[in-house]
Amino acid sequence: MNIQTITFGNGCFWCTEAIFQTVKGVKKVTSGYMGGHVDHPTYKQVCTGTTGHAEVTQVEYDADEISLDEILLIFFRTHNPTTLNRQGNDVGTQYRSAIFYTNEQQKEQAEAMIKKLTEEHVFDAPIVTEVTPASEFYVAEDYHQNYFQENGNQPYCSFVIQPKLHKFAKEFTEKIKPELL
Repeated sequence: MNIQTITFGNGCFWCTEAIFQTVKGVKKVTSGYMGGHVDHPTYKQVCTGTTGHAEVTQVEYDADEISLDEILLIFFRTHNPTTLNRQGNDVGTQYRSAIFYTNEQQKEQAEAMIKKLTEEHVFDAPIVTEVTPASEFYVAEDYHQNYFQENGNQPYCSFVIQPKLHKFAKEFTEKIKPELL
C-alpha cells in the first residue's frame, strides 16, 4: 500500500466525508478543522467564523488504487469551488474551498488541476479554492465522525447529503467501492 493524506475544505464536512467514504482506494476519512489560529477549536467556536479554521475532511488513500488527480477531480466536482466562503446555504470562512497539501507534489498537482479546469471552462466563474500548506489538524468531535452513516434519517442527510451522493454516483460510478453498488 502507498497511503497518502490530503485535507480538503469544501463546505460542510458531513457531505464531504460521506462522498469520500464511498470512493475506491480511500482508506479513511476524518472530519476536523484546519487553517486557523486557535488551538484545539470546538465546533461551536469554528461555527462563529472567528477561529480562522475551515471545516475539513482529511482523506487517507492508497495511491496504488487511486491517483491524486482522481481525488482532486472528485473534490472539485462535488462542491462549488467558485464561491468564496460559501457552499449552498452555509456561509462563512469555515466553509471555504481549500486544499491543504502535505508536500510539494500535491501543491503542484492541485495548481495544475485548477489551471486545467479553468482552461476547459468547467465552471462558469473563476475557481477561488485556496491551495495552502497543511497546518495542525484538529479532529472534530465524535458526533461529527461518520455522520451520514450514523444519522442517515436526519432531515439534513435526506435533503442535502443524499442528493449529493446520488449525483456523485451517477458521475463517478466507476470510482465507487463495489460493495456499495
